[in-house]
Amino acid sequence: MRLFVGKGGAGKTTLAAATALAAARSGVPTLVVSLDQAHSLTDVLAVDPASTGSVDARIVPVAEGLDALEIDSLALLEQRFALLTALAAAGGAHGHGDRFGIPAAEELTGLPGAQEILALGEVARLAESGRWGEVIVDLPASADAFRMLAAPATASEYIERIWPRHSRIVAATGADPRLALVVALVDRVVEHVSTVQDLLGDRTRTRVDLVATADRLGIAETRRLRSWTALSGLRLERVILNRIVPDLPAEETGPAAAWLAEQRGGQRRIVAEIASTLGDVTVVECEQRCAEPVGLASLAALAESLHPDGAAPFTQEDAGLEPVRVQHESGTGVDAVYTMRMHLPLADAASLTLGRVDDDLVIGADGLRRRVRLASGLRRCTVAGAEFEGSDLLVRFRPDPAVWPR
Repeated sequence: MRLFVGKGGAGKTTLAAATALAAARSGVPTLVVSLDQAHSLTDVLAVDPASTGSVDARIVPVAEGLDALEIDSLALLEQRFALLTALAAAGGAHGHGDRFGIPAAEELTGLPGAQEILALGEVARLAESGRWGEVIVDLPASADAFRMLAAPATASEYIERIWPRHSRIVAATGADPRLALVVALVDRVVEHVSTVQDLLGDRTRTRVDLVATADRLGIAETRRLRSWTALSGLRLERVILNRIVPDLPAEETGPAAAWLAEQRGGQRRIVAEIASTLGDVTVVECEQRCAEPVGLASLAALAESLHPDGAAPFTQEDAGLEPVRVQHESGTGVDAVYTMRMHLPLADAASLTLGRVDDDLVIGADGLRRRVRLASGLRRCTVAGAEFEGSDLLVRFRPDPAVWPR
């Protein structure tokens, strides 16, 4: 699965569509999915959207080996709500029925994370169906995209804190059949969320393409999103700098040619700065087209420029280092020092926050937070300090004498 992220208007939908077409023309059955409620994917592909029916019924054939899907997460939420209502009604009436009162559908539309989790769950289901070799996802604009990607982990954490699994088991074995039904539904949500988390966290199956523009705002956006992808544990494979002014022939002169040459020169300096800043991440340039790429013919030309050798499949060797590594640094017993390294390039050190919640370390940087489950040994330790070492966040732990085995 390949995720396209970037600020609104940077051209990620067009580049996602072009990459999907390149993959399909390389012989890989490909599905391109839009999760942005303001859909424009079918407009870019110049095909008619399927506006009714189930998620599977909305999959539109575009070309040989290429399908497209625009997921309406609000409609999906309403469909699942209708199913929940029917299941609750099937449980029958009893003396305490009002404790299972179900809100109106309109009340669920603002439930934080519900739409995002359902939409990502459908993407995970389709990605694991075996029908396609590549699933390319056009995500919403940057901040919304990372809130969406964080929603499954957040939901899983809160479900376990509010109603732990052992409590649900006790409730399910009681005399109230409707409570058992609620437990079954919650367990199904947990399973659904776990599937999404497993796919997003698997660096051998999921990668990210970041789309930005070659300007000063693009530099800031690239730095922030590079930090966010690392903090989220995602594998950033490429940064695509879009709308690069092409070189002009030497014979072109005049005020317009001079202006374009100046714009090109400024972009070249920014491209060099971004490439130098990112280091090990591939930077791809995409030149501005005379006309907006719409339809398969113009997307094919764009796909050829982005992927002259075809869209290469993702291999396990591409996954790189594990984003979180634990090491023994020095000492023994209660005098030992352990380190947890997290690859966190380009993070603003001044924005770093650390917190401890039970067996998790809560790490924040650049306005984003992530809970990291500590290794079993570190759960019996206290944080002794943190610092940046190159592109890694280094957190030191010392054993807590009160709980450390002797």
